[in-house]
Amino acid sequence: MNAINPVDIFFWTIRKNEKDVINLYNSLSPIMQLATGGSMLNFGYWSQNTIEPITAQENLCSYFGNLAEFDNAKTVVDVGSGLSAPAIFWRKNYAHLKLFCININYEQLCFSGPQKNIEFINSTSTKLPFSNNSVDRVLALESSQHFKPLRDFITESKRILKSDGVFTLALPVTLHHNSLFKLGILKFTWSSEHYGLDYVKDLVRSCGFIIQDEKLIGGNVYTPLADYYIENRDKLKQLILQKYPKYVEKILYKSILKMKKASEQKIIEYVVLKCKL
Repeated sequence: MNAINPVDIFFWTIRKNEKDVINLYNSLSPIMQLATGGSMLNFGYWSQNTIEPITAQENLCSYFGNLAEFDNAKTVVDVGSGLSAPAIFWRKNYAHLKLFCININYEQLCFSGPQKNIEFINSTSTKLPFSNNSVDRVLALESSQHFKPLRDFITESKRILKSDGVFTLALPVTLHHNSLFKLGILKFTWSSEHYGLDYVKDLVRSCGFIIQDEKLIGGNVYTPLADYYIENRDKLKQLILQKYPKYVEKILYKSILKMKKASEQKIIEYVVLKCKL
């Protein structure tokens, strides 16, 4: 059983520096793997006919790849690449791509082992190890909510992109008219920065990008994910309890209920942005 000190989790969540994010993911991302049966760490895009999380996660990867125009790209930089499962998925669907997985978490980078046409680079999001105007796509699929300062990541992305490149983000956000106090337990279990939608858009524009496409897909993310967990809680709980103490699953369940409510009340959203220079 994974031994997790609640005090450690509390401080990791409050401070949210790079080391804290690494500790959080190393300690808690196996919950996502247990619950989904796979290695993707995103919430997924749940269409009407989606019945399980792996399909939802692949749906989000497909949606993201189409939006980022992978058909017309050669070099793709995936920043905050997690366990590299999205990059492996894209490589299988776009065999011509050369992918670079950027992750400050070395343990996650080592998870998948060597992969054809994928290079794994242990680096921070705010100092990307590429020359100016050298890559076709920079993307952050459900990872940029952890980047601090976010502006430095965006300016680095602008620096390394070719003039006709595409910069694509997908991340959970709060809505401008709602107070963070309304997040309830999510203030503590949402283990990232609580960036507002308007803040992210204004920051992207101030760094020299034009937002070509904006989609708010929270209705296809939060509620169906929560419903899946609620409907399958007994089975998922037994899987989680094999490796985690009871209180971890209990907190997870309460957070999922609050996530669903916050989405339905338009306190949180999930935005996908396609940007060009």
